[in-house]
Amino acid sequence: MELRNINTFLKVAATQNFSKAAEQLGYSQSAVTVQIRQLEKELGTPLFERIGKRVSLTERGMEFISYANEIMRVTDQARFFAKDQRELDGTLRIGGVESVCTALLPDLLCSFYAQYPKVKIIIKSGTTQELMEMAKSNEIDLVFTLDRKICHAEWCGAVQKKERILFVAPAGQISDRKAEVPARELVTKAFLLTESGAAYQYELERLLSDRDLEILPVLEIGNTETIIHLLQKGMGYSFLPEFTVKKELKKEQLLEVRTDLPTVVMYSQLLYHKSKWVTQEMQKFIELVKDSSQTDKSE
Repeated sequence: MELRNINTFLKVAATQNFSKAAEQLGYSQSAVTVQIRQLEKELGTPLFERIGKRVSLTERGMEFISYANEIMRVTDQARFFAKDQRELDGTLRIGGVESVCTALLPDLLCSFYAQYPKVKIIIKSGTTQELMEMAKSNEIDLVFTLDRKICHAEWCGAVQKKERILFVAPAGQISDRKAEVPARELVTKAFLLTESGAAYQYELERLLSDRDLEILPVLEIGNTETIIHLLQKGMGYSFLPEFTVKKELKKEQLLEVRTDLPTVVMYSQLLYHKSKWVTQEMQKFIELVKDSSQTDKSE
């Protein structure tokens, strides 16, 4: 059983498309077809169903994914068993939602680079749905998102952490830090919000609509860092993940605004597709994120 054929199987399983898999592997489509047929012949079972241009895994194909990933994992370990960890020199492709790319990734990437300077890192941003589609087509290795808890057999959750979403405002705009601001009063404030698409903003809209309320922001922008800078200059209120404003809250440049709305909780999650072969680079980054999450919990 050739490793090349197994790797091709995983690429086709991830992209669900022979031509896309061929493009990513640098093969012709006919070569990919031949390799899959060879593997199916060796295993004595069809791995894919081909209906027109659509390709989907058979039941046996889905079962074989775990074996294929394990074969590639062990092979990958064998290639590096005599090397120092710092000699990893592959590529790591991470997709993140904007708030994660801005607030969480920089420190993680600096730590990763310090340990594995030869690894090429590629970052792509987008919504959770966009990133998951990228992962399915094997354009990225890992999805780092902030959303409702994602529990689905198609996805492997490497790291998951609860994140509070807060109303925040400049310290100078809050006279009584302990006072609770009713939602009806809060929506009259000048708000700076992220663009529609963030899961936590959808949840805020849902909570407000239950009370027949709505926020009409004075500014919408996708970059949370810009919003934070404007808040520091005294411009309005916002609704942001706590981890994005952690430093500003600690310095009391910004304050949490207490309200009678239920607390919104999302999950920062590091995911990869079940058919993805977990490379050494992926594994080391996953370990780094796990260690970082444990450190945050202990603080």
